[in-house]
Amino acid sequence: MSNIVLIGFMGTGKSDVGKKVAEQLGFSYLDTDEVIEKTEKKKINDIFKENGERYFRDLETEVIRTLQDYDRFVIATGGGMVLRPENVQMLKQIGPLILLYTKPEVIFERVKFVKNRPLIEEGDKQERIREILKKREPLYEKVADYKIDTSNLTIDKVVKKVIEYFKELNNIALENK
Repeated sequence: MSNIVLIGFMGTGKSDVGKKVAEQLGFSYLDTDEVIEKTEKKKINDIFKENGERYFRDLETEVIRTLQDYDRFVIATGGGMVLRPENVQMLKQIGPLILLYTKPEVIFERVKFVKNRPLIEEGDKQERIREILKKREPLYEKVADYKIDTSNLTIDKVVKKVIEYFKELNNIALENK
């Protein structure tokens, strides 16, 4: 497989890890949320407010369809990408699904001051994180090819684990990375 697909909840490190993995492997980096924002010329938050979650999920599915012929990419997906089985099916054809996960408390600490997270904007952020995770964790677990708990790891350690797994998967000799 020639791509890497990072899945997981918001605040687990997909974007930071994805950029570094791409850089170290000489791959391109793509964030599906960024693609949607560029295409729609709106922030994710505004898309949710103006068009609703279903419209946003349709956009996610369209983005995945466009990725089928990509090669040598690290793709960071939105946290809800796994909510649709068709998304998972297409992503599995693109590359291994590497789940980055962490404890709810850690997620809260990482995202508590971030404003562009529409699903946790209303009410108690910590409680919303727990509620959404409760629904999504079984899906993440079910579809992941490889899992990394990012709770107590530095970005560089997570990057190393992703690269080691990818090279092992592709039988590439490990170079001191």
